[in-house]
Amino acid sequence: MGEQMTIYDISKKAGVSIATVSRVLNGSTNVKPRTKKKVMDIIEQYGYKPNAFARGLGLNSMKTIGLLCADASDLYLAKAIYYIERNLRENGYNSVLCCTGYDMEARKESLNLLLSQHVDSVVMIGSNFIMNNDEDNQYVKDAAASVPIMLLNADFDCPNVYCTLCDDYKATQDATEKLIESGVKDILYLYNSNSYSGLKKLAGFQNALITHNIPLKKELQQCFKGSHEDIDGVKDFVEKISKKGVKFEGIVTSDDFLAIGAMNYARANKISVPKDLQIIGYNNSILTHCSEPNISSIDNRLEDVCDQLVKTLIGKLSQSEMPQKIIFSGELVKRGSTSF
Repeated sequence: MGEQMTIYDISKKAGVSIATVSRVLNGSTNVKPRTKKKVMDIIEQYGYKPNAFARGLGLNSMKTIGLLCADASDLYLAKAIYYIERNLRENGYNSVLCCTGYDMEARKESLNLLLSQHVDSVVMIGSNFIMNNDEDNQYVKDAAASVPIMLLNADFDCPNVYCTLCDDYKATQDATEKLIESGVKDILYLYNSNSYSGLKKLAGFQNALITHNIPLKKELQQCFKGSHEDIDGVKDFVEKISKKGVKFEGIVTSDDFLAIGAMNYARANKISVPKDLQIIGYNNSILTHCSEPNISSIDNRLEDVCDQLVKTLIGKLSQSEMPQKIIFSGELVKRGSTSF
């Protein structure tokens, strides 16, 4: 196979993680002799020669950062890519982007592809890269054994993993409490993801209700499983909930596209916003200005979070001691869709 073979191929043939292969190639002493021999035998057998470009032309760094994101058409993720890439460029770093979709195997393959390019670090953009069980997060631990892993809006306690995030739990709780304090008791919560961030927002909503002695009703917590571009689908989804006899005077959402769908439902049914129905979005994106009235939305400080992530990354690559977790507070930006 000669030079075309990558360290990803070697890891598969040797039955070890890509991080282990990387450690062997970099001459690390932190590898068992038996494992090292297994890797070296495969390298010899297939005549692998590390590509001169990928080895940084003899330097320690390619000045390249790998970016992973699930879906670059998602407004939040697209904006995050823009901020991170811009900051990296200002710091003299190039970036390579892989869009993985939401499939676990595709994530692992994309991560391995980036590691095989000898990137200096990998940034995982969005909370969906961290799963709820340890086994599914092993691929992140393996990667962190060879390069610093930066997580945007996810929390994962592991050596060489650095997390920068917004406190989605508290931001959603605070916004929901303001709605309750304005006199609204029956609140529909619309969400679209069971990711780390998605679950934090849901828990924040639930805690606001519990704090105010409002019972948690299953029919008032609804997950929309369609695309983030299917705003008509959201409108129909809210319509169906209402037609089942579920009463609500407020809607809190986990994403602005859900809030736009809720606004369209209100307009189609001649429901006055905010007089008879108050609506809160999340992300404070351009979508908040795409309806009349404009939508109140939680600002998750995305630009600040991305700036900090790159600062932490550059510090780490400069061998400085950096904090492993930095949390920002989100805040509600009030517009015409709420009356408080």
